[in-house]
Amino acid sequence: MKDLVAKRYVKALIDGRNSESINTISNKLNQVASAFADERFNSIISSPEISDKSKVDLIISFVDGTDNSLNNFIKLLGEKRRLDLLPFIAKDLNIQLAKMNNNYIGVVYTNQELSSDYISSIEKQFSKKFDVKLSLSQNVCDYDGIKVDIDGLGVEISFSKDRLKSQLIDHILKAV
Repeated sequence: MKDLVAKRYVKALIDGRNSESINTISNKLNQVASAFADERFNSIISSPEISDKSKVDLIISFVDGTDNSLNNFIKLLGEKRRLDLLPFIAKDLNIQLAKMNNNYIGVVYTNQELSSDYISSIEKQFSKKFDVKLSLSQNVCDYDGIKVDIDGLGVEISFSKDRLKSQLIDHILKAV
């Protein structure tokens, strides 16, 4: 639910702005969103004992030095008691900014370390296929196969050994 509301705020932030000002706003909101990782900060923001104005002033102190529109935006969120949406707004704004710049970040999931040459090869092939600038990182986990997830594009491609085995068995059983 918070994601849907955040998307509307992001749309309002983007409308009528150039990419440079959107980038500045995104950087400032990312700073604020990182503060939400702190438990004490979350307790301050969610506390009913602290006034909304004090909460807004605290958050505005993080983004001091920007244009008044961002300050007004934070004040609006404070009035509507939606300051907890700021991390979602920052995340969604990053996704929209990536779309505007045609620049995406993806993750390669495998159960063993792949060479950087192999990762860059995958990067180049997907960049060419989707006509985007792509940057891939690797996540070594217990996934038995390989999976490439490009979040902003909504692309997920996987090759699983277990799935291949089951499909091969099914094919053999159908042939018999």
